[in-house]
Amino acid sequence: MTQKDYLSITPEIEQAIKEGKPVVALESTILSHGMPFPQNVEFAHKVEEIVRAEGAIPATTAIIGGKLKVGLTSEELDIMCKAENVGKVSRRDVAVYLATGKTGATTVATTMMIAEMAGIKIFATGGIGGVHRGAQETMDISADLQELANTKVAVVCAGAKSLLDLGLTLEYLETFGVPVLGLRTDEFPAFYCKTSGFKLDYRAETEAEIAKIAKTKWDLGLKGGFVIGNPIPDEYALDYDEMEKVIVKALELAKEQGIHGKDTTPFLLSHIKDMTEGVSFASNLQLAYNNAKAASKIAVELAKLEK
Repeated sequence: MTQKDYLSITPEIEQAIKEGKPVVALESTILSHGMPFPQNVEFAHKVEEIVRAEGAIPATTAIIGGKLKVGLTSEELDIMCKAENVGKVSRRDVAVYLATGKTGATTVATTMMIAEMAGIKIFATGGIGGVHRGAQETMDISADLQELANTKVAVVCAGAKSLLDLGLTLEYLETFGVPVLGLRTDEFPAFYCKTSGFKLDYRAETEAEIAKIAKTKWDLGLKGGFVIGNPIPDEYALDYDEMEKVIVKALELAKEQGIHGKDTTPFLLSHIKDMTEGVSFASNLQLAYNNAKAASKIAVELAKLEK
């Protein structure tokens, strides 16, 4: 069997890719491990509607029945949202899940892999993974960063999740040659918060400018992707100092309970939601919608350039 035999692409998406139409990849970990049921069902449908409203086609990814799914039916979206026996799949887990027929939700790293295999260049997520706080002792660094260094997909996100070490995450990306662009911002966004205090080298005023930079990089045959930092809209942004206090509390709780590895982020997000009485969850939804909108605009501009 070849790589293509493992891919299951919906006819609509397959046709769009063939014709060079704009397609935006979407992950499923945000559904299975980032949000409660049934709010995640509403989110899954709304984010796809936002992509379509901007003139692009949504391609939500998952691993179901031994196949890398590119585009999910309503029934498949429900499977991911109910999250019964749905694992969190990063690059190291892909072969195991395919070979054993397990159902898996795709992380940023896995979604990038599948998108590249399918020929999709733009991907919208909430926030990327990164270097965890205390990584100098634990070596806890998200596989997302290595994927960004090697896989030709541009990732639109509200920066990295604010529970990470944002400074070390940016250093890591720089070491591996991953461009980090700010969409109408000079600072790396911090997920729930518009600013982080970390200045970016490149600010792009328009989605068209980002599409042009991406095309130029890949025309040159340079490997790897991009991070496009798209700040949460003003009305949903939370205060950085307040959120920092909440995150520190949640991290202490995770340490006390011995939570580590791939369980860390879902644990922290759930406790941060409780500690902020649901305000952080509302912000999480809005930043993801905002990223889907920006990614779709970039995909539309890139499709124009490639024609």
